[in-house]
Amino acid sequence: MDILCVFAKNVRMYRLDRGFSQEKLAELANLHRTYISAIERCQRNIALENVQKIADALRIEAYKLILENIE
Repeated sequence: MDILCVFAKNVRMYRLDRGFSQEKLAELANLHRTYISAIERCQRNIALENVQKIADALRIEAYKLILENIE
């Protein structure tokens, strides 16, 4: 399991499910749009504080972002 890619896939899935653009998610999470883009491309090793910010913006529990095969 590549945790970064699982996380990336889940962020994108929940973001699209909510109808958010990367820019909107970044705004809600108080992060930069390019940071969200890099996360979704498995190119960023993300800090736990930012995991929580993204989860809060998506209105989900943070642990859901690291679960494999949740579709």
